Amino acid sequence: MSDLKKVVIDGEEIEVDGAMTILQACEQAGVEVPRFCYHERLSIAGNCRMCLVEVVGGPPKPAASCAMQVRDLRPGPEGEPPVVETNSPMVKKAREGVMEFLLINHPLDCPICDQGGECDLQDQAMAYGVDFSRYREPKRATEDLDLGPLVSTQMTRCISCTRCVRFTTEVAGIHQMGQTGRGEDAEITSYLNQTLDSNLQGNIIDLCPVGALTSKPYAYTARPWELTKTETIDVMDALGSNIRVDTKGREVMRILPRNHDGVNEEWISDKTRFVWDGLRRQRLDRPYVRKNGKLTAVTWPEALSAAAEAMKGKKVTGLVGDLASTEAAYSLRQLIEGLGGTTECRVDGAKLPAGNRSGYVGTATIEDIDNAEMIQLIGTNPRDEAPVLNARIRKAWINGATVGYVGEPGVDLTYDYVHVGDDRAAVVALSEKTISDETKAKNTLVIVGMGALTEADGEAVLAHAMKLAENTGGKFMVLHTAAGRVGAMDVGAVTEGGMKAATDGAEVIFNMGADEIEIDAGPTVIYMGSHGNRGAHRADIILPGAAYTEENGLFVNTEGRPQLALRAGFPPGEAKENWAILRALSAELDATQPWDSLAGLRRALVEAHPHLGNVDVVAENAWQPLTVKAPGKATFKPAIKDHYLTNPITRASEVMAELSANAKARGSEKVAAE
Repeated sequence: MSDLKKVVIDGEEIEVDGAMTILQACEQAGVEVPRFCYHERLSIAGNCRMCLVEVVGGPPKPAASCAMQVRDLRPGPEGEPPVVETNSPMVKKAREGVMEFLLINHPLDCPICDQGGECDLQDQAMAYGVDFSRYREPKRATEDLDLGPLVSTQMTRCISCTRCVRFTTEVAGIHQMGQTGRGEDAEITSYLNQTLDSNLQGNIIDLCPVGALTSKPYAYTARPWELTKTETIDVMDALGSNIRVDTKGREVMRILPRNHDGVNEEWISDKTRFVWDGLRRQRLDRPYVRKNGKLTAVTWPEALSAAAEAMKGKKVTGLVGDLASTEAAYSLRQLIEGLGGTTECRVDGAKLPAGNRSGYVGTATIEDIDNAEMIQLIGTNPRDEAPVLNARIRKAWINGATVGYVGEPGVDLTYDYVHVGDDRAAVVALSEKTISDETKAKNTLVIVGMGALTEADGEAVLAHAMKLAENTGGKFMVLHTAAGRVGAMDVGAVTEGGMKAATDGAEVIFNMGADEIEIDAGPTVIYMGSHGNRGAHRADIILPGAAYTEENGLFVNTEGRPQLALRAGFPPGEAKENWAILRALSAELDATQPWDSLAGLRRALVEAHPHLGNVDVVAENAWQPLTVKAPGKATFKPAIKDHYLTNPITRASEVMAELSANAKARGSEKVAAE
């Protein structure tokens, strides 16, 4: 039953849900109410008092609109709807008073503050404050915190809105920040001066409405008005978080989240946010060919003709790496199969069923996690594999969901879970259990990760996981670790028999950014990628490509949602966009591809796979259960050994190296003297 109430806001009558706060009702009416502590994704604190409004006929004092519900407003004497004023003299005076108090101890750091130009306090002081202060006493100062290598602190600027405390405890699931003291001695601090142990901590930089928490790696490098802003998609994990890349000249200066309720809400992981320094280092910026055992820099025509010469008349295999866009995967498949070769994108050996989208994507959307009452994780550690998705599972757990987990014992997922087991037998027992009608009535979600699918019996484990989803009447999701994998599976870049069959007897391997694998001696390796990593070391011919911020491309995320990544800058030196390299190579091979622009390639791609044309739409997948076979006996191993070093860009980043070292140090056993 809906609890709709009428309310008059600034003379306009609207009908809203009675459970809404006055502030939310004002937003619905299009009226702006200033706020510092209120945030729609965090619990209500009600402590900054900036959102004061006047309730006409109510108490003779302003009310905090973020903490009062519409249903608590009294109707008028004749039963008419309650009236709220957001611009009355009482409200104006109250806001000016609150702003004056907030600025009593705030230092005049604006010229050197990194938040300058995008600071809520600056904006609201201009809009709602006064142009003088009656305060003449010395300002209070506090000591800065050391929160680690990511978040820089100037706690003298802090206005105690507690957004950072609420985010770390509620969303990130760590309990290292809090507020101590009372009155003017109140300060935000970290427990026992600990640094933050979370891969979502960078979000408190965005949440801080003043310059108390800023980005350490970005500090003093640029002002917001100097930056060119590009809305694009993240590829550090398979979630497909919506991001904004800010560039200055040719260089990426920082990466920020964009709001998308269906994918990442408004959070991003620290790996996504701080990996940009890896885009500058160890870049491949010119083609190379191995001559007399040594890689030698050559021109593009030389490199392309050498590659074409190596491929002609040979058994060729194309490997699609984890960060490859869907267009690049489609183009590579078209090129290699035209030569009679095969392509493979499951480079980690995952036993994903080709052509069965319900088996390699599933039937659930990321938003389904919010309403799930029972979530079963199999062979996945979402805290490492997709931190933002893990925060969503934590939100479901806070709202009462039960989480079951099959995998390594003792893993901290930031929420309580029932540890069902750590081996195949636990999954078989789950799938063969008789499910009660009561359990079937619940919203169930089965999430299976790459840790369950990369061994030889991966398909049998997947079949049992799908059977469990079917038995419970729930939804099913495959949590990928590679951003380009689903798109490459969609365009059919797979070989019957997987990696072993693809590379067996191959004379030439065209490696498109697959850096997580070792290629044995023997075949000639042509490597196309952006960084001088493992793939480039093994290569005989190197074709320098663009990184994810340097070319337009489609990426399909783990739930099967195609999203557009847009170019924020240009590749360094002589490096070219990946589709253009493949198009030029096809001409050298006398098998010219029938497009000469990315738009032409995309048209051909959408014609062959129409669902990829529906950008930002999750296609419904027909349920195709697999034949249930008995899996092996082994325990599940984690799919990711080091969360911070999973691809060539992260391995080139100094910030990621430091985070990885810190995580290892934290995980090592402490000796008594420490």
